[in-house]
Amino acid sequence: MAQAEVNSLAKETGSQDLPGFSCETLSQSFQRQAARAPECVALQFGRERLTYRELDERSNQLARHLRGFGLQADNLVAICFENSFELIISMLAVLKAGAGYLPIDPSYPVERISMILDDANPSVILTCEALAERVRQRSGGSVVCVDKDSQSISVLSSIGLNEIAGFDSLAYVIYTSGSTGRPKGVMVTHRNAARLFTATADWFNFGPSDVWTSFHSSAFDFSVWEIWGCLLNGGRLVCVPHWVTRSPSDFYQLLVEDQVTVLNQTPAAFYQLVQLEEAGAVEALKLRYVIFGGEALNFANLRPWFDRHGDQMPRLINMYGITETTVHVTYRPVSARDSREEVRSLIGIPIPDLSIYLLDGELKPVAAGDVGEIYVGGAGVARGYLNRPELTAQRFTRDPFADEPSAVMYRSGDLARIVEGGDLEYLGRGDLQVKVRGYRIELGEIEATLADHPSVSQAVVLARRDGPGEPRLVAYIVGKPSASPTAHDLRDFLAKRLPEHMVPYAYEPLEAFPLTVNGKVDRAALPAPREQVRATTERASAPMEREIEEIWREVLGTGSFGFDDNFFDVGGDSLLLANVYGLIRRGLKLSFPITDLFQFTTIRGIARHLSMRAATTTSRADARERAQRQRAAFGRRREFHGRDQS
Repeated sequence: MAQAEVNSLAKETGSQDLPGFSCETLSQSFQRQAARAPECVALQFGRERLTYRELDERSNQLARHLRGFGLQADNLVAICFENSFELIISMLAVLKAGAGYLPIDPSYPVERISMILDDANPSVILTCEALAERVRQRSGGSVVCVDKDSQSISVLSSIGLNEIAGFDSLAYVIYTSGSTGRPKGVMVTHRNAARLFTATADWFNFGPSDVWTSFHSSAFDFSVWEIWGCLLNGGRLVCVPHWVTRSPSDFYQLLVEDQVTVLNQTPAAFYQLVQLEEAGAVEALKLRYVIFGGEALNFANLRPWFDRHGDQMPRLINMYGITETTVHVTYRPVSARDSREEVRSLIGIPIPDLSIYLLDGELKPVAAGDVGEIYVGGAGVARGYLNRPELTAQRFTRDPFADEPSAVMYRSGDLARIVEGGDLEYLGRGDLQVKVRGYRIELGEIEATLADHPSVSQAVVLARRDGPGEPRLVAYIVGKPSASPTAHDLRDFLAKRLPEHMVPYAYEPLEAFPLTVNGKVDRAALPAPREQVRATTERASAPMEREIEEIWREVLGTGSFGFDDNFFDVGGDSLLLANVYGLIRRGLKLSFPITDLFQFTTIRGIARHLSMRAATTTSRADARERAQRQRAAFGRRREFHGRDQS
């Protein structure tokens, strides 16, 4: 496919050209689905279930409560919940009330939450009592705790409300990393989101028999595809608890037990399931589709999966996407042959109502086979950035290839080329933005935050791949005179301000940065992080410490750590911690929640905690056994006294 052929897809910029396209808002489409099958299960969390009728009625009641705050179209309501019924009910209620929802991940540091809320200035904040303090660190905006106010909300009418939002009103705003240290909110309309599901319907044919997982953070745009892709097609949405998302074995079991048919995963998360099956955990899955997004897919890593499952059931689909163009941009089925022969990162063809242009620095199409920057036009292009008109003007520009004079295209910063057969080959970023474990990260935001540390003069952050596994963030630091910040200090400083996935694992001090001939930092010349050489006299003080040390060594691929080092400071991340969890449970025959490993992050700390837990369990078992013997003795005594009295 030549560039001209790719450009021809720009002719389909108008959503009215799509067969069966409906100008409904997301909430209208949901209500139509709820009316069609009111008693079908819409949501599931563990063994609890909520039907479409119940979800419709409860969201109507909460929407009425929100209307009491005088909401108008394009107002924002922040929602801060763990993955739960309340999260989905609140999303739907905000849309029915006429506003757009602003998802806040409760795991974010309070400082970042406050930054987002101050920038967006939502009219109302929906949350629960347990999380209320995380969103109170700002002035303005009413905080509604849906659990605390449940009684007053439940007496409101559950009948549907009149729609006040239009097709071009805001549906949601999702914040992404910002190069200046300030995250930016992407404004997505009902039109942008609704057409995504219509435009891809012929490829997937989703329906009421499908079971989806709500796996990803609501502040990650993959959640839009999961939640609305399920509910607008009448499927059952299984809300996955946070701790299960961090445990591949428990998540795999959920897929089996709940008979999930549509699985949406970042490649890094799915590789964990592939490795789990390689270790012997293979059970009957009901999957029809596994849909990848969020980062580049390495086809070779899927070879063990295809060897067991083939490539027809389930079908594996690679979808490149951008928050600013509404979740997904391209579509490409992945075959078993790809896993054996293909080494390129192929992302397929554009969604029918989107156009992709590969342009040079002068916005001219590059020749077939040449590398160009990806620009995306069409019905998925978002409205722009909230409160950032200058940045919006830089990244959302007029589309010179579309028939409509008002058409806009988005400059992605990603590089690609067209290969034989018409596939697009993704070649990575053309700027300082990277993707790590599915998260899009502006390295400049981490650098700007580090520069605020009182002992840091300059900071540069890279995503390096110096060994097997996913890229890892490394910070290079030039300290101020007479200052020598430690890695521990810097990590603690960042952890209070940035999400976990944006905190580097290594901190390399330098006297000065290497420079190019143009005087810019020569990032290619920055050294690999040095491994700390530890004293050989350090020894484990307990057998469990030795066993956990071996597990760390296996997972991290190195032995350069001490028994009192933090797992996240020596190269670990949440996905690798899930591997540690599985190996400890299997190897040490211990049962405990994965959240314990986030609390006890050193070898000595984990071993001490698990030893105490095991001792407590044994003590309780002994106590139960003694109690049973006592009850039996009391029973015999009762029988004896009974016979005596007779």
